[in-house]
Amino acid sequence: MWTREMFGMDFYHILAAFIIYSILGWLVESIYMSICNRKLTNRGFAFGPFCPIYGFGAVIGYIILHPLSDNVILLYITGAVTATAFEFLVGKMMIKLFGELWWDYNEKPCNYKGIICLESTIAWGAYAVIIIMFLHGFVLEFIDRYPSHYGIIACKIVMALVAVDYAYHLLEAFGVNVKEYKERMVDKYRSFKARWY
Repeated sequence: MWTREMFGMDFYHILAAFIIYSILGWLVESIYMSICNRKLTNRGFAFGPFCPIYGFGAVIGYIILHPLSDNVILLYITGAVTATAFEFLVGKMMIKLFGELWWDYNEKPCNYKGIICLESTIAWGAYAVIIIMFLHGFVLEFIDRYPSHYGIIACKIVMALVAVDYAYHLLEAFGVNVKEYKERMVDKYRSFKARWY
């Protein structure tokens, strides 16, 4: 599974890059929003430093855009348009699923329904150029710096932690009282333990 080739990379490199970009995206956005808000701001959905929209965007963007690496202008324009379309689709999906959008561009000039705006589109084009022409090579170098069996273990651990973190927050977002559910599970465990030990 880990060595299966997809889009010119094996699954291990795709997943490891997804994790790195998700963490880097969270870091960049949290720093930017902390400066804007003048206080520490966690831009992630959950507790951990992880924004999967950046992981998906960077990996899918690399797969789609790396053939354009010889033409910076075409790379920039295509990156800006595709990332803006991706942001729009994710925004519409969030509104449909959760009834709200986790970002708001209504106060930005040239925005559409607060979901997308010209400022972000310009930034997405720059990010596309940075990722394709510079950053992705460093990310792959970092991944290859360590033996793959350690990297696979790290990927499994990170994804398990992210899964638990996101499951907890998704249950809360859908109105499930997680604390009450957790207390019931602890009570069931104690009851089971009392019967058998």
